[in-house]
Amino acid sequence: MKPTRLQSLPDDLRREIREQRKAKGWSQQELAKKAGLAQRHISGIETGKIVPRYDTLLDILRVLDRDLILIPRELLSTVQALLRDYRNRTVHGERKERPLYAVDDDSPNG
Repeated sequence: MKPTRLQSLPDDLRREIREQRKAKGWSQQELAKKAGLAQRHISGIETGKIVPRYDTLLDILRVLDRDLILIPRELLSTVQALLRDYRNRTVHGERKERPLYAVDDDSPNG
């Protein structure tokens, strides 16, 4: 199997980097400084013009309080659902954990 080189990072990964940078209130220059890179490198990564080396990507993500993990493909939809739920709770200001199986107050059993 011949290895293939990415033309750019996947859109969702580039979007996550940009969104997390902005959520911290950082400019590209600030993120670059914290990751030990040039601002133009961050710009190139966010726009898809530059594919960073693996260690550079890890440095950027860790500065943004993120990490890469490997998961079995069969668990991908479950992990994505957990992330969606986490993001929705964070956006709506909910901090407490919710039970996995909740009963509606209006339901006959609740």
